[in-house]
Amino acid sequence: MELPTIVGLAASIATGYSQVPQLIKIIKEKEAESVSLWTVAVLFTGLAGWIWYGFLNNDWIIIISNMFSMVINIMIAIFSIRYKKQPGK
Repeated sequence: MELPTIVGLAASIATGYSQVPQLIKIIKEKEAESVSLWTVAVLFTGLAGWIWYGFLNNDWIIIISNMFSMVINIMIAIFSIRYKKQPGK
């Protein structure tokens, strides 16, 4: 395996895993007041761009790692909406 592939895999794993602790915290505490849905939306846009870029360049490391990140961030968005306190409650 060549060095650029190793670096790409390592970066992909780190980036993909980076939001997992946030997801675990939201699920465990059932609280998401501090999560910015705007930030998640901007991240979705960036991840979609990277996935598209990966397809355009037939780069499966970029495609798979960003799809994994997209799934984690979709889950963060779903649980954040579910656990955000409603006004007046």
